[in-house]
Amino acid sequence: MPKNKRGKQSFVLPEMPVITAWASIAGKKEGEGPLAHTFDIVSNDTYFGQKTWEQAEKQMQKMAMDTVIEKAGLQKNQIGLVYSGDLLNQCIGSSFTLRNTGIPHLGLYGACSTMAEGLLSASMAVSGGFADRVIALTSSHFASSERQYRFPLGYGGQRTPTAQWTVTGAGAALLCTAGTGPRIDCCTIGTVTDLGIKDANNMGASMAPAAYATIKAHLEDMKRSVEDFDLIITGDLGQLGKELLMELARRDGIYLGGRIADCGTLVFDTAKQDVHSGGSGCGCSAITLCGELLGKLNSGKLRHILFCGTGALLSPTSIQQGLPTPGVCHAVSIIGGSD
Repeated sequence: MPKNKRGKQSFVLPEMPVITAWASIAGKKEGEGPLAHTFDIVSNDTYFGQKTWEQAEKQMQKMAMDTVIEKAGLQKNQIGLVYSGDLLNQCIGSSFTLRNTGIPHLGLYGACSTMAEGLLSASMAVSGGFADRVIALTSSHFASSERQYRFPLGYGGQRTPTAQWTVTGAGAALLCTAGTGPRIDCCTIGTVTDLGIKDANNMGASMAPAAYATIKAHLEDMKRSVEDFDLIITGDLGQLGKELLMELARRDGIYLGGRIADCGTLVFDTAKQDVHSGGSGCGCSAITLCGELLGKLNSGKLRHILFCGTGALLSPTSIQQGLPTPGVCHAVSIIGGSD
């Protein structure tokens, strides 16, 4: 077995990467939510000064990347690698962001799990000695997602109670071989899980089994318990998906209790904002992590979290062909900077 492998799906990082800087860019609706004070930039302009929503998403990623590099006191030519992805077809938000920057780029697609997948991949690159400064970057935009996956906004279609609101936002985290900040000690790579859920407006139900499978695998592979974490936080299951996750765990005798939280239920105020089951999209977990969570880890308010990015692996083609929606979840164990 490879020396850093643990169990079936997990691995440790002997040289723990340090998250030395992070940045979050949010839209108007997100800026009206409870985490507004944790975002670096909140824009009231849905287009972010661009001509289209897709170009706005590119601009958000650029702003996040530029902000994290500035906060780190670096120049672009000092970044060794960027892992990034988004929800747009062929990940054009990411490729257009990185064009002509001269920064080596590897594109990712994990749907809404992309932030966790980016952190996981960046951790391997830094710990393995392949790069000393790596950025994990992702974004989503409500309007571009609606146009691609659902209906034109002008159609005025009704949203089902299980539907989630795609977050308009971008997050970036800089991982380095040295410095101060939260550290990543191990990760668990998820498996694609498909229980036959065909309702594209119920992504929480599609992703909950994958989230539970990855959390269970991490606990078993790393010989840990729920109590080892201050927080086990999923990417964007929303309220319904979170409840399904807790039920799946209960059936196996695992009580997640007050240790479990979900970015989709944190980023919006569901009592005051009409987002139905909560938030979703790559930007959902990205701005929550690169605002609230890393801030609390760095200050010592959180000691240890398991960040579990969840993704619904659907596409316009799969929806049109009536196929079910597989789910995936990747877990990243992050230790507070004060430890």
